[in-house]
Amino acid sequence: MSGVAGTGAMTGDPCSMTAVALVEAYRAKKLSPVEVARAALARIEKLNPTYNAFCLVDGERALTDARASEARWAKGTPAGPVDGVPATIKDLMLSKGWPTLRGSRTVERNQRWDEDSPAVARLRENGAVFLGKTTTPEYGWKGVTDSPLTGSTRNPWNPARCSGGSSGGAAVAAALGMGTLNIGSDGGGSIRMPAGFCGIFGFKPTFGVVPAYPSSAMVTLSHVGPMTRTVGDAALMLGVIAKPDARDWYAGPGLGIDYQAGLEGGISGVKIAYSARLGYAAVDRDIARIIAQAARRLEALGAIVEEVDPGFDSPEDLLALIWEIGMAVLVESTPAEKRSLMDPPMLELAERGRGYSAVELRKAEQRREALGRQMNLFHTRYDLLLTPQLPLTAFDSGLEYPPNRGFSRWWQWSPFTYPFNLTQQPAATVPCGFAGDGLPVCLQLVGTKFADELVLRAARAFEAAHPFAMPAAGAA
Repeated sequence: MSGVAGTGAMTGDPCSMTAVALVEAYRAKKLSPVEVARAALARIEKLNPTYNAFCLVDGERALTDARASEARWAKGTPAGPVDGVPATIKDLMLSKGWPTLRGSRTVERNQRWDEDSPAVARLRENGAVFLGKTTTPEYGWKGVTDSPLTGSTRNPWNPARCSGGSSGGAAVAAALGMGTLNIGSDGGGSIRMPAGFCGIFGFKPTFGVVPAYPSSAMVTLSHVGPMTRTVGDAALMLGVIAKPDARDWYAGPGLGIDYQAGLEGGISGVKIAYSARLGYAAVDRDIARIIAQAARRLEALGAIVEEVDPGFDSPEDLLALIWEIGMAVLVESTPAEKRSLMDPPMLELAERGRGYSAVELRKAEQRREALGRQMNLFHTRYDLLLTPQLPLTAFDSGLEYPPNRGFSRWWQWSPFTYPFNLTQQPAATVPCGFAGDGLPVCLQLVGTKFADELVLRAARAFEAAHPFAMPAAGAA
């Protein structure tokens, strides 16, 4: 394993600095947003041809925005807590002036692009400098990032391996220092799968905490959240994007939480249920060993850790049914003459989705309600649930699922992610080591609904004791 530790200190390389450290440097007039934007753009120019994290880069516009930020800092009037910090947008999110093609050859590029999705709007209002848009599979339909439009996005630790998905471009941008604050979305694990394969911090907030618009075809499964190198940056970013937006009919009220405030509070006395398999998942031996070691490390930090499963059977068939219906909705909304341009496995899922009845969908929703209720009750006994994030390390690029394991869909190799989309709980991906193949391993921390602060605090406690490493390819 070759890597460099993530740090908030002044390193001489702006791309390796945290957002928190960048803002401190701007305030002290030790660094300029223009310098930082130029460094990020140079990093993208150097690395993106290999890793394919960006489907759009707009250096001219980024530098224009960075100069405006520089002027605000010179006057002592920053627009907000992320003013001048380089940021990226997953290409499922609307962005003013840039096309949102969603990894699809069916989307017309030449149309008016005059609206920001909520998370984009909040970051823009607070002065973030957008560098470009990051890659996604077509409409974010699968757990790896390749599409008919943009090709394959590569793993930052080994370009022969996949990055995970669907927020794969955002994860690679974070890992390689090509973007400090990165917007991801997660309908079945799409923040946490690439964060796990790429070894960065990914956070899926409680559903509704971060508004989303346009609504995903997966509707109440899909969450928007931060993907960063550090927990502190994710907390900073979440505080900015967790603001109400009237366009999201599902969003909760603004909670007014400062997610950075209690971040260093530690986890003494926090009750953590450690489930190595959720009672049903197969996990590679190397992964199981590293996660067990992480459980002991959390215990050493003062948590009360008990090995126990939450007690539900695999909800794979439930997720598959809802996912296939979502694919059918997506394909039905695409003009018939363009459907042949779409990713063939996506069309296969859509065909299955068309076969379900309204009664079957409602029965699935009842099962989902029961699962959510069960987890609510589980968290009356335990503050957090600890699991592996993924049961394996990143497999070869260009594949939807690893070969020779009996899998035929992405959710079969990601059993620890989608249950907590079904239940809408907050969940974090926390780097915790490296497997024998040199690729990252991450743990997952899950909290009860609206316990986002506690999940972040526990993740930070682990990070503080065991700093995350980043790929050497992203070093200066």
